Amino acid sequence: MSISNRKPGERREPVAEPLKRSVAGCLRAIARRSEVEVTYATDRPALTGDKARLPEPPRKLSAADVAVLRGNADAMALRLGCHDAAVHRRLAPESSAARAVYDAVEQARVEAIGSRRMAGVASNITAMLEDRYHRGGKYEQITDRADAPMEDAVALMVRERLTGQAPPPAARKIVELWRDHIEDKAGKDLDGLIGSLENQRAFARSVRDLLSSLDMADETPFDPEDEENEDKNEAQDEEQSPQEGEAEEQSQGDRAEVQTTEEASDDIEEGATESADAPSGEMPEDSEDADSEEASESWRPPSQRANEQRGPDYKVFNPRFDEIIHAEELCDADELARLRTYLDKQLAHLQGVVGRLANRLQRRLLAQQNRAWDFDLEEGQLDPARLVRVVIDPFQPLSFKQEKDTNFRDTVVTLLLDNSGSMRGRPITVAATCADILARTLERCGVKVEILGFTTRAWKGGQSREAWLATGKPASPGRLNDLRHIVYKAADAPWRRARKNLGLMMREGLLKENIDGEALDWAHKRLLARPEQRKILMVISDGAPVDDSTLSVNAGNYLERHLRWMIEDIETRSPVELLAIGIGHDVTRYYRRAVTIIDAEELGGAMTEKLAELFEEDGAPAPVRAPIRAAAGRR
Repeated sequence: MSISNRKPGERREPVAEPLKRSVAGCLRAIARRSEVEVTYATDRPALTGDKARLPEPPRKLSAADVAVLRGNADAMALRLGCHDAAVHRRLAPESSAARAVYDAVEQARVEAIGSRRMAGVASNITAMLEDRYHRGGKYEQITDRADAPMEDAVALMVRERLTGQAPPPAARKIVELWRDHIEDKAGKDLDGLIGSLENQRAFARSVRDLLSSLDMADETPFDPEDEENEDKNEAQDEEQSPQEGEAEEQSQGDRAEVQTTEEASDDIEEGATESADAPSGEMPEDSEDADSEEASESWRPPSQRANEQRGPDYKVFNPRFDEIIHAEELCDADELARLRTYLDKQLAHLQGVVGRLANRLQRRLLAQQNRAWDFDLEEGQLDPARLVRVVIDPFQPLSFKQEKDTNFRDTVVTLLLDNSGSMRGRPITVAATCADILARTLERCGVKVEILGFTTRAWKGGQSREAWLATGKPASPGRLNDLRHIVYKAADAPWRRARKNLGLMMREGLLKENIDGEALDWAHKRLLARPEQRKILMVISDGAPVDDSTLSVNAGNYLERHLRWMIEDIETRSPVELLAIGIGHDVTRYYRRAVTIIDAEELGGAMTEKLAELFEEDGAPAPVRAPIRAAAGRR
């Protein structure tokens, strides 16, 4: 016979709640920061300042799920406890490729500190890494170095040196493809890292030497202030490291709690499935704020040279012919008005359908701004729900309430529209109308919207190709066309002023070829520069990147490989929430969060539904709803 202490009518606590409390407590203990805010969501794990977001445990827990969850928590705790953002920032290299290696190796360092001290932490982090690289199975069958991130290979080899633990099975291919190259050039540098494991400053310098051996060093000098404050900062580094005895004791206590939780998880009801958007297991670096010593550093874009493109062996032959232009600069106001009128006539029948969808989206968004109440006040509105107390006891005072506004989190949405020739006709017309109506709807809900388009200035190369021909056709020139990135509506521009600009998509000759990777990078950087707390990027496309001029003189997957790299970079290292809608083309093979529609007429419904899902996923239950929170990623 079981005895329950629950009061009548009291809801039973979810079985995963003890685990959540245990993991959160252990994270704060290892980090030695009691003020860390720990939340659980179906979004990917992330650490921003003193806010840690962990993956929501599935309803039917297994021991592996618990280990992965604790691995993410341990990695974040060690980052908080053993990492100095200011030191990391001052010694970071400039180039994007070197910065990626530098960041990955620093995360390997902090994880190695905990793994060497606590066997439980080592086991959890191993489970987390296995889950990260196994998810999607994309790394287990690779045969080309171009598909194996070098920064991951170096970080895993550093972990191997520092802890003696081999790479997880799912990541072995990555290391095997790069091991000989890295060992030949930087084997001695890898061996020397263990001597400076506890000293972040000395370790960072050793990593810079490692980058030099790998021919990835840049000319960035060390900050002179860094030398002057050597002793002071080293003392701070030592203070940041968790004490071995305390952390071990805390970890043992946490392991005991998790064992109890794992036993209890067997009683979870059958038939429950995992959360719809399973956590990726990827722990991005912390984000950083240039004005704060303790700010995190997850998505800070590397300071790059002008027009330097990120990605695996991706380059631009001649960027001076590219343009970023506002729609009103491409044609005069009268023509824009005429094109807008034509657009409205083309889709007069569709506006009603999309309008109803937009109204439904608006109601769902406004529902998240429901007002909360302060009760049991001495003045305000009479609270009828508490009048029963006065009826029962006339000597009881009347109870009043006052309405208060909940904070609605600042959000900006970017709609990035494919303006390639294959979108000509119905698809681009529907896309323009849906973007127009959604912008109007979101603006009414207090959400800022930016509408961007991407294409090329010419077919088959334009001035870039002419310059290439004039220089004697050098081999592997990289991207060989002139980009045209169009701003139809800036985020701060009101909808009524930008409305006519969307008619530009109806202009004959505008739609040419599409280089998606660079367009994604451009839109992403614009979002990062925005002050809003939440940033959403929605891509609408009907196919893979295609540019005949570029693909005729480079590898056949040159543009696609760069697009995949950009998507991976945003999804794993950026606070921007990325989603895509493919029109007649399967974009789910590129994006974690994506939907494919067959008919352009379905676009309005797909856009409103995906945005509604984003805004609602982490909404708090009634009666008082929380502000919009980060949404999940899904592959």
